[in-house]
Amino acid sequence: MPAPDLLQPSALERCALCPRRCGTARAQGARGICGAGAELKIARAALHMWEEPPISGEAGSGTIFFSGCPLKCVYCQNHEISTGNFGLEVSEDRLVQIMLELQEQGANNINLVTATHFAYLVPGAVARARQRGMALPIVYNTSGYERVEAVHALADTVDVWLTDFKYADAALARRLSHVADYPLVAQRALEAMAKQVADRGGELWDADGALMKRGIIVRHLVLPGHADDSCAVLDLIWKTVGDVPISVMNQYTPNERVRAAGGELARAVTEEEYELVLDHADELGFTTMFWQEGGAVDESFTPPFDTTGVLRSAACCGDGSAPGDSAPVG
Repeated sequence: MPAPDLLQPSALERCALCPRRCGTARAQGARGICGAGAELKIARAALHMWEEPPISGEAGSGTIFFSGCPLKCVYCQNHEISTGNFGLEVSEDRLVQIMLELQEQGANNINLVTATHFAYLVPGAVARARQRGMALPIVYNTSGYERVEAVHALADTVDVWLTDFKYADAALARRLSHVADYPLVAQRALEAMAKQVADRGGELWDADGALMKRGIIVRHLVLPGHADDSCAVLDLIWKTVGDVPISVMNQYTPNERVRAAGGELARAVTEEEYELVLDHADELGFTTMFWQEGGAVDESFTPPFDTTGVLRSAACCGDGSAPGDSAPVG
């Protein structure tokens, strides 16, 4: 059943938007575990060429990077915005305008990156943008750490669920992202996403069969030293939703924090680890899989969080974009 409370500003009175349900009075200026208060903050809004091929295509995905994050992954490559909460405060009106500007720039879709803690704004903003002529699919780019109620509440708004599935091992989730319930939460959320897509008629592609208009892509980032857990993640995905498109990534790049700490997370994923996970995906029977050639090299895998496109269209002043996530191929 829908959860109307998640669609209203009253959701910020005692915040329960994410599975942490921390109860923070964000409406009164307090900040939740995610780092967000009452204000909407965005770090970047621009065309992004390095998502999976059905998302970026040739024109690019219209990505909107929200500041803050319910997870606290020690290896996060977007730490400036996820834990540093970098970004600019904008109004809901500006969010609507950003969507329209990205469409004008030729985006294939509107890609909402880590919008979990602002989910109460999403349906209204998308509806207003559509009233003003925005006709693009909405991609919900999430860590996978979502309440089932939130997935239900977004059912009529989200077209493509671009969701992570990070861990199968609860102890590993606790150690690396500080949420021991991640595997169970992600599994339930994924099941709800699949049902939502099925209820709307299943996957939908453009006339050329190149761009996803409705559906799910499940991402998994292979971590160094944890190929066994990656294989267990694939087992869980298969058990939960069967043969969905998956994206198995080897772009892990150690950030400054994990480099300083040393240990297995201070290195890149080896070819052997990555091949082991890809082979397991084949053995399970996944028929649509995106993978990456090459591996982590430096910080170039993350886009510049320089507030491009937040206060004015990136098209009016030059995007200044750099390659973000390494492009999945396959």
